[in-house]
Amino acid sequence: MTEGVVKRYILPATLFILLQLGLSAQQDPLVTHYMFSIPSFNPGAAGSTGMVCATAINRQQWVGLEGAPVTTSFTVNTPFTLFRRLSGAGLMIRSDKAGFDNDISLAGSYAYFINIGQGRLGIGVSAGMLNKSLDPTWVIPAGDIYVPAEGDPLIPDSKESYVAFDAGLGVFYSSDKYYAGLSVTHINQPVIKFSTANPYLTRHYYLVGGYNFILPNPAFELSPSIHAFSDGRVVQLTLNSTVTYNKKAWGGVSYRAGDAIIAMAGIELYNGIRLGYAYDFSMTDIRKNTSGSHEFMVKYCFEISPGRSPRRYKSVRLL
Repeated sequence: MTEGVVKRYILPATLFILLQLGLSAQQDPLVTHYMFSIPSFNPGAAGSTGMVCATAINRQQWVGLEGAPVTTSFTVNTPFTLFRRLSGAGLMIRSDKAGFDNDISLAGSYAYFINIGQGRLGIGVSAGMLNKSLDPTWVIPAGDIYVPAEGDPLIPDSKESYVAFDAGLGVFYSSDKYYAGLSVTHINQPVIKFSTANPYLTRHYYLVGGYNFILPNPAFELSPSIHAFSDGRVVQLTLNSTVTYNKKAWGGVSYRAGDAIIAMAGIELYNGIRLGYAYDFSMTDIRKNTSGSHEFMVKYCFEISPGRSPRRYKSVRLL
């Protein structure tokens, strides 16, 4: 069997099987720029910056490996007043491809804010839909010992698609110097009813937190943060430290436990648009078959007040 066949068919099939059997601790896609997109996994953070924020992220994982995960997401959130109470609303659209699997998620979120101490607590809920699609391509070697896909009732051999309801909950507290949040996605554990199997999405629990330090030279700010999530069996932990210069340019390093060391950098343009890039250096054996993982981020925040021109986002925090 040639190396090309292995890369093109066997590895994508392996990714598919792992996803369907739930052997991977990660059913939700990875995001290195989590500090820029907290509302995508915690509805309590929707509108928490006090501005309208739009974020787009594209992640190309394990570049060079056929069928490797590719994730593209777009989130937008804004504060608003409902019955004289400050609230937040958000929208998230995400495409996630891995192996034969192609998922599209669409969710809306609402957050209710309570002023506590020097900060604000957001209590949020999200609801939407998840469309999971399969388009398998199998290459079966010749010989009587090999069974074609259509001969095994547990192996899909045709294109399938299923739409399921999905929901989540979250709480998020933020102040000028720090933030912390807890959330759960797939709280209803949606079941995907395919013809060959009925896999379901397990609940994922998220913890996120960060702090902003002004260094002796006030032009520099240090922002350590933590991101952890679990499916109830395995925990994935990411630690990050970022240095920002003059609120315009930043660079940092992340460590994803047991998986990768990550370098990231970004800049804010004069029009207020923020651009970020991250590169994963894998520490596992998969590095032998890939040139690494790339992630690109674009974010823009602004405030609209009656009778005033839009103002750019100037918070020192990377939210």
